[in-house]
Amino acid sequence: MVHETIAATNAIVVLDVALPKIFWGWIITMNMWAKSVGTGIIFLTFFLLKKYPEQTGFIRFPAVVISIVFIHLFLFFTVIDLHQMFRFWHIFAHPHLTSAITIGAWMATGFVGLLFAMAYAIYLKKDEAMYDKLLGWTVLLAIPVTLYTAALMAESTARELWQMPTESAQMMLAAFLAGSATMILLGGNKFSDAIKKDLAIILGLSAFAAFILYMSEYIFGGMKAEEVAATLAFVKGGEYTAMFWIGQVMAFLVPMALVCLSLKNKSYYLLKIAAVSALVGLWVSKHVWLVIPQLLNMS
Repeated sequence: MVHETIAATNAIVVLDVALPKIFWGWIITMNMWAKSVGTGIIFLTFFLLKKYPEQTGFIRFPAVVISIVFIHLFLFFTVIDLHQMFRFWHIFAHPHLTSAITIGAWMATGFVGLLFAMAYAIYLKKDEAMYDKLLGWTVLLAIPVTLYTAALMAESTARELWQMPTESAQMMLAAFLAGSATMILLGGNKFSDAIKKDLAIILGLSAFAAFILYMSEYIFGGMKAEEVAATLAFVKGGEYTAMFWIGQVMAFLVPMALVCLSLKNKSYYLLKIAAVSALVGLWVSKHVWLVIPQLLNMS
């Protein structure tokens, strides 16, 4: 009894706030969206520098700056969502090695360190070789950083809609979608038609694959569990129907259509519109898919 009393008085309170109906709201949407841009731009930078090294050297510095900005937005929204944000250091000081949050925090910290090393290499040392070597390691770490949110959602085992296989695929596709869209806006008319074509294909294919996954869940998801069917009712005729389809159209259908027009006519002026639509629609799509499982009561 004495031992239990002492243990109780030394307990660390990590969350002592009321739980809202929707626990993960727009803050987590911003978290996922910013991470998609921050890691996606690194994937596309690696691809372009490998395939078109003579034509894309100018993207090195702006690309790493964009990644640094958006990864810090991701970290900012992660911390403020903790409610007890000034206790975030407990993740490092008292790690729980089976938690996706802990592993994700360590990986994100390493990713940020590599980004700053890349910025140092290209801006202060003017060393492109060093930058490119660091870029390879940064890409490797960007993969688990992109995927870890899927693991975090999958750990919410009471939410049947969030399944690790599909969420992992959607996280990677979101990164390629956001990365290609951001690169299109970054490069503008500086890119050759061949580069624009490649970026258009990556944007279009990412949008197509993501749309197919969403439609598969939308049409066939109810077969997995009654909870999934009840959750999807909110988008099949409930309060989130309009927002769901706005997200699908802007993130996937509009970019696919504009990419097809651009490739068919060999005219790439529509790609900027496709890029903006994809980035805005991605936020909306992520938000709907995040919120709707939380609308069901757990009892």
